[in-house]
Amino acid sequence: TRLARFLDKRISELRTIKTQAEIAAAAGFPSRNMLSMIKTGDTKLPVDRVPALAKALDCDAALLFKLCLEQQDSSLAEVVDEIFGTVVSQNEILWLKEIREASDHSDPFLTTKAKRAIRLLFGK
Repeated sequence: TRLARFLDKRISELRTIKTQAEIAAAAGFPSRNMLSMIKTGDTKLPVDRVPALAKALDCDAALLFKLCLEQQDSSLAEVVDEIFGTVVSQNEILWLKEIREASDHSDPFLTTKAKRAIRLLFGK
């Protein structure tokens, strides 16, 4: 799932700062195995653990909540998107602010060239 990939990547990024066991403990899990089980799909992330896990991972809680919902029930995630709109993380908000500032708030059209430039930033 996207949640499993996100957790795996984020835990790897934090490896020099804190261990998976420390992240699990900070999120209120009794053992680090819970994170491994969530990453492998053996168990689902309990919704009530999202805020604490987001804090432990130093990531956006709204994004983690969306990924959790997708893992729990993809149709529920679609309904939440339909009602509340696309979840935009704090990092994405920073990107939008930078685009607005760089374009002098001109509401630039997303051209093929701009798409290509963005994809190049991410190695795609």
